[in-house]
Amino acid sequence: MAKRGGFPGGMPGNMNNLMKQAQKMQKQMEENQKALEEKEFTAAAGGGAVEVTVSGKKIVTKVKLSEEVVDPEDIEMLEDLIMAATNEAYRKVEEEASAAMSKLTGGFGGLGGGFGF
Repeated sequence: MAKRGGFPGGMPGNMNNLMKQAQKMQKQMEENQKALEEKEFTAAAGGGAVEVTVSGKKIVTKVKLSEEVVDPEDIEMLEDLIMAATNEAYRKVEEEASAAMSKLTGGFGGLGGGFGF
């Protein structure tokens, strides 16, 4: 009579494959993160009057202003344009990070991945 319960043949091998895949994915995630941190993202506001560049580490590395946007009588507009350009540059960083993660996970859609966890 066959023994019931336990792990049928081959289960430990499948677990090893799963662990190898997880390690490979973690290495790819680390490589993607490093590549992202080395990139720069530039965004503009006010029709290009203000440009802000941020690194993948979300550090502002450059701010470029057109002369016509520097109006001592309207500092608030300049502040708003700088804020808008900075937020757009940060959004680009997040978008790229999200796209890289989605590509890496193959569209699992999160940790649960539709597996009912």
